[in-house]
Amino acid sequence: MLSKIKNLFISFFSSLKLTIVLLLIIAIVSILGTVIPQGVDVSGKIESDLLNTFKFLQLFDVYHSLWFILLMVLLSLNLIVCSLKKAPAAWKLYSIIPSPDRKKPFENIPLDRILRLQKDKDQVIGIVKNILLKKYKRFRKKDLDEITFLYGEKGAFSHFGIYIIHMSILIIITGAIVGSLMGFEGIMNIPEGESSNIARLVRHNKVKKFDFTIRCDAFSIEYYSNGMPKEYRSSLSFIKDDKVAYQGPLLVNHPITFQDIRFYQASYGKMPGGKAHLNVKKGDENPNQLTAMQNDSFYFKEEDAAITIKRVEKNFMNIGPAVLIAVQTSDADFTFWVIKNLSRLKSQIPGLFEKFPKFDPGSFKPYNFTLNKIEDTYYTGIQLSYDPGVSIVATGSFIIIIGIFVTFFSSHKKIWVRVEGEGEQVKLSVAGTSSKDPVALQREINNILKNIKNELGEA
Repeated sequence: MLSKIKNLFISFFSSLKLTIVLLLIIAIVSILGTVIPQGVDVSGKIESDLLNTFKFLQLFDVYHSLWFILLMVLLSLNLIVCSLKKAPAAWKLYSIIPSPDRKKPFENIPLDRILRLQKDKDQVIGIVKNILLKKYKRFRKKDLDEITFLYGEKGAFSHFGIYIIHMSILIIITGAIVGSLMGFEGIMNIPEGESSNIARLVRHNKVKKFDFTIRCDAFSIEYYSNGMPKEYRSSLSFIKDDKVAYQGPLLVNHPITFQDIRFYQASYGKMPGGKAHLNVKKGDENPNQLTAMQNDSFYFKEEDAAITIKRVEKNFMNIGPAVLIAVQTSDADFTFWVIKNLSRLKSQIPGLFEKFPKFDPGSFKPYNFTLNKIEDTYYTGIQLSYDPGVSIVATGSFIIIIGIFVTFFSSHKKIWVRVEGEGEQVKLSVAGTSSKDPVALQREINNILKNIKNELGEA
């Protein structure tokens, strides 16, 4: 019973029809994976019944679906069983060494492969031996009465070319499955000057926390004359264990790799509020410039006061840019607004500070604040991907090139040379077989004959 099940298993998985069917299904699935958006929320874009069907079949995440992985496993089993079934025959062709004194190769050989020489037989045999030893492995020599046979072969490994291809495909499939199960893709939006160690994963809308932090030190944009963005870049710092482990620019088409995770410059956008540029003047002293973003804090040591930028408004109450500042001391805790167009507001509302003390930029004595401008602040949109199967796939791709070369550009060549006669009446015949490319075999035999003539001075 077990033997019958084994035979059925081998028969099924070694079938060429199964290979063709699997490849056709994988091709169709790949087309679907190209046409149907992958990893995208398409709710509301198609009818609900169709949407539920597609979701059930995992058509919005084809390459990570269980049934696609099952197809890869079935194809792998098919290749393994086929290879194991046919490998003994290939090994036999590789390992068997034919007898040097075979007669069949010399049957009906063309006349141009026969030389009649007026040379010493031993001299001819020595020259033929040296020529074959230089070019061929598994050299054999056999003497029979007045006939000496010499044999050489090369390229026996070409019988394993198809198995090298099979192995490389298995490696590539393994890499694809490893990448599918262990890899991830995500998105991070980091405001300029801020840090994050959390990415939103594209699949399943989950988040992933890293053991390192990414800080956007600066973000810049260059524009064409027509106002279109020409280039945008992010200066990033990768911080691990409270130290900057890597620092560099991230540009479109110039990704950064850190801890085997690849980071791409994908997008950018403006943050609510922005970066406020303020002047802070104490009494009659020269003003100091202060640049801050919303929620930034500063400490004024002489007054033992903590200053926090609570809000940054580009158009506060339709009167223009304004900043809300919070002051906290040991004695007081209050807020006030610093408005850029304060003079216009004062002209519109006489006695502004008496009616609205919070609009007084000098509320924190002895300091007076003025707002110069509010600059747009950007966030950088980073796309990241981690695929541990890349190196495995790369290895398989390299091996498949070797397999193709061995399979299609090499052949198993066997050469027989028969030397017969006595004294200086010698007849030399050259025969050969090849697993493929008979033209190359003919060229090989012609070169052997030419080299023999040159060595004997018969050219």
